Amino acid sequence: MARGEGAEQYTATLLTATVKPMKTEIKAIKPNEQRSFTEKQRKNGLSVWNKLCYAFGGAPYQITGSTLGFFLQIYLLDVAQLDPFYASIILFVGRAWDAITDPTVGFLVSRSRWTSIGRMMPWILFSTPFAVLTYFLIWYVPSFEEGKVIWYLVFYCLFQSMQTCFHVPYSALTMFISSDQKERDSATAYRMMVEVLGTVLGTAIQGQIVGGVSSCPTEPKDSNSTNTTMNTTIVSLEDTKQAYLLASGVICIIYIFCATVLFFGVKEQKESDRKTSAPPLSFRQGLWVIVSHGPYVKLVIGFLFTSLAFMLLEGNFALFITHALGHRNDFQNILLVIMLSGTLTIPWWQWFLTRFGKKTATYCGILWAVPFMILIVSIQSHLIISYLVSVAAGVSVAAAFLLPWSMLPDAVDDFKVQNPDIHGHEALFYSFYVFFIKFASGLSLGISTLSLKFAGYVTGECSQPEAVSSTLKVLVSPVPIILIIIGLLVIKTYPIDEERRQGNRKLLQDLLDSESETSELGSSV
Repeated sequence: MARGEGAEQYTATLLTATVKPMKTEIKAIKPNEQRSFTEKQRKNGLSVWNKLCYAFGGAPYQITGSTLGFFLQIYLLDVAQLDPFYASIILFVGRAWDAITDPTVGFLVSRSRWTSIGRMMPWILFSTPFAVLTYFLIWYVPSFEEGKVIWYLVFYCLFQSMQTCFHVPYSALTMFISSDQKERDSATAYRMMVEVLGTVLGTAIQGQIVGGVSSCPTEPKDSNSTNTTMNTTIVSLEDTKQAYLLASGVICIIYIFCATVLFFGVKEQKESDRKTSAPPLSFRQGLWVIVSHGPYVKLVIGFLFTSLAFMLLEGNFALFITHALGHRNDFQNILLVIMLSGTLTIPWWQWFLTRFGKKTATYCGILWAVPFMILIVSIQSHLIISYLVSVAAGVSVAAAFLLPWSMLPDAVDDFKVQNPDIHGHEALFYSFYVFFIKFASGLSLGISTLSLKFAGYVTGECSQPEAVSSTLKVLVSPVPIILIIIGLLVIKTYPIDEERRQGNRKLLQDLLDSESETSELGSSV
């Protein structure tokens, strides 16, 4: 569930470029040198407080991401009352812009100079107020009709830019909070825990506040009170607008709080001066390196299809619950159940993939949702069944978002083994993966919203044509299922099994241990 991790890897690699180990004939570490090295590791240790403060910095990205993912489409259509065609443009351009800004900001951050508060912290500090302001304005409905589309397009893209300026340096900060790999891994574990909780918190805050109001009357009105009904609906729509603003205000406060805790609780360590072993790859060179490695290409294509399946489900599920199932007053609770289910099952999937292998976990985890996708559109709408399907869907959502980030390092390790002369460019694999996923998700969400226009979706109406209900059913069941099947068929051709993965890992660990030993010995001489 954690999103946009490729940029952090790209930036971290640019900032901590791999160097060739110093060649030396010394064979063993002397006792006093070993003690010195141990004392150095102890100095680089992080307290629990430092790790928690660092972890808090990951919450804003996940809170705002889950909120926009679940609620932005239905907000643009039913609250801002934009035409589905314009809503599709906003959603696609915003996602595409987000995809482009990741590598761009990563490049700019890597060229930043050290300041009195660090190298990453200035980006985090100065982007926060602009990110908060633009996020709040996304959920504000302007009084004018002309230019409303431009309003949402501009502030959505600006927020994505400011959020990237926060999250990319924050992700790269992992490399500068400690020089001890174990401490960095421990801090990352804290971060993942907080980020997972952030997805639940974002869904809960937005859903529970917005779900308390509705722009549609819950009871039918008398035929002689048409004006009263119209006034009630208008007042209720204004209440809904205020609810969205209130929810965004609460999230903005949390955003500022987390950024403040990060700034005062984490001290960025200055990078030691080192010479790089190779010049940075150009975009064309990096792309060629990626497409030339078959296992990576197969893995990315496979997960591209499966990720799109669950992104379609995420983007259209709120509308599906509201208009196709008729659970208008319960959609926020159903979404929360999905996120809670996914959060609670992440540790179980982590155990499953270590016990039975990653490819087996991929097949079982992603296919688990298929029967329930069929069930939800095949039977008559029933609230209890909707909740049960949401629990099952959450289990698969956890697997779908956990497994790609678990398997991508294996493809990168395989590339290292096959290309030992290429150093310092591994993270391009992550960056391009995020780029492809974000761009494709924007395209799919834009097309799905546009399909609602062709189905006759009427903005602001409580009751939609039957064609809209049928279209939503197609978008949350048959289309995702087809994408899942295609993705798993591609992943079946992925050649890195457990035996090959363990072999690659052992070779790279032996090489890393050898390089670390010779580097420490060389520096002591």
